[in-house]
Amino acid sequence: MSFALHGIPVSHGIAIGRAHLLAPAALEVVHYLVSPDQIEAEVSRFRDAVDLVVAELRALESHLPADAPAEFAALLELHRLILQDPLLSEQPAQLVRERRYNAEWALTTQLRAAVQQFEDIEDPYLASRKADVEQVVERVLKVLTGTANAFPEPAPGQDEMIVVAHDIAPADMLQFKKRLFGGFITDLGGATSHTAILARSLDIPAVVGLGNAGRLIRQDEYIIIDGDAGVVVVDPSPIVLEEYRLKRRDLEFARERLRRLRGMPTRTVDEVPVELFANIELPGDCEMANDVGAMGIGLYRTEFLFMNLGGKLPDEEQQFTAYREVVAAMTGRPVTIRTLDVGADKPLDDDDEDRNESANPALGLRAIRYCLTEPNMFLTQLRAILRASAFGTVRLLLPMLAHVHEIDQSLNLIEQAKGQLRERGVAFDEHIQIGGMIEIPAAALSLSTFVKRLDFLSIGTNDLIQYTLAIDRTDSSVAHLYDPVHPAVLYLISQTIQIGRRAGIPVSVCGEMAGDTAMARLLLGMGLRQFSMHPAQILAVKQEILRSNSKACAAQVKKILAASEPARIEVLLHKLVAL
Repeated sequence: MSFALHGIPVSHGIAIGRAHLLAPAALEVVHYLVSPDQIEAEVSRFRDAVDLVVAELRALESHLPADAPAEFAALLELHRLILQDPLLSEQPAQLVRERRYNAEWALTTQLRAAVQQFEDIEDPYLASRKADVEQVVERVLKVLTGTANAFPEPAPGQDEMIVVAHDIAPADMLQFKKRLFGGFITDLGGATSHTAILARSLDIPAVVGLGNAGRLIRQDEYIIIDGDAGVVVVDPSPIVLEEYRLKRRDLEFARERLRRLRGMPTRTVDEVPVELFANIELPGDCEMANDVGAMGIGLYRTEFLFMNLGGKLPDEEQQFTAYREVVAAMTGRPVTIRTLDVGADKPLDDDDEDRNESANPALGLRAIRYCLTEPNMFLTQLRAILRASAFGTVRLLLPMLAHVHEIDQSLNLIEQAKGQLRERGVAFDEHIQIGGMIEIPAAALSLSTFVKRLDFLSIGTNDLIQYTLAIDRTDSSVAHLYDPVHPAVLYLISQTIQIGRRAGIPVSVCGEMAGDTAMARLLLGMGLRQFSMHPAQILAVKQEILRSNSKACAAQVKKILAASEPARIEVLLHKLVAL
């Protein structure tokens, strides 16, 4: 019987093939008590499994294929570090000794304790990091249960395989480079999960967050992945199958046409230049940004460097190396590095566990607020960013500003970091530009003072919409109320762009709206001339801009901003898209 599942689209394209189910090893764990005389043997069995996985991850790191995305090396190292944390490497052995649990039972018990801290995290990027812990444990469990080799070799001429899994670890994702898998779908995951990041890097159609796909889909069942719509069609009818085959051919032709736009200047029909930048999370993302002709990096999220390091923080040299790699890859084009954007909901070291956690982490000690309470950590990152500025054009971006004193404190610390580098005789750009993220309504309404202190602005539409409407877009019960074209949201974005232009400082949009082709003319009509988005979205947005007349868009957007009724706004938006 044919049916459809709806999830989160994380990698574009259409895949058609047979389902290959990967059962989570955790579901196959048996629970039993070890006899007293077998306790040490059980501890040895556990440690042998951990050692084997560590060795496998090291081997994979050292033998990565030349065409593997650079992200893999970083993620494999990350998983190795997670596995070496005493929480997973020592505590399960203690459970075997103290409670006589068998190794699998002890490990899954410790897994539940390890991921519990992630359950109440509201930030989608941070919440998705618990998947890394689960993936590492899953890999050890596969060794313990003897199910490590889960990827078969497809026979020549066989239908493409589509992997259906609860979740997929980065190490297992390497199998996609070696075998004929057409795509994958998972029960878990979100747009910011490592699985999603790697799927985009490999350019494999993927849908995640499906919930119960593994239970509803049968082995070898024919399925279709629509990576654009986030839809999975199971057991499609012949008519639907043929429709998607035609759609896949059309997408391939469209992608090829977009590739031809790579070297063209980005100008509207009426010759207004527009700059298209890339958002990245990992240094390896620069390859894709260069491949689509990005004019630079509009947002480098540095959180990845700080995640899952076993309670440690990356030192100045580690950060500097990562930042310099991005700067070098951009060959003189600007790189905007955002300072750390984490919060009290995810302590970065053991000392932070004593802090009073906010009942609502989204409104608590996060982003710039967190950094200002940890000046030594902040200064380390600032020095690393400043050092990287000696190797190219670097801009420093401060997240989640709401108060003028936050800007002043940050600027003072930046000057302090510069002074420390001068004392060490280390080169950096003395005139590095400092910008601020506009993602809180208070910031958008305080721009007259902000623009006197900052060199550029970047609008984070994801959080700006969330905070303006008091809507947590990760909460399924209210996500339908998340509205990018709410009159209040449009007003704040438009005012930010206009005030920035009057002050003579650049304004960009780096949230999801920038990469949405349906929003391109709206933002263009507001006066936006700098867009920053995931590299995979750049050419499609570029095509939309090349087809647009900025003056006609501005006239229509003026009507949209004057409207207050949702129905009227929707009608005007349709007319704008049809211009």
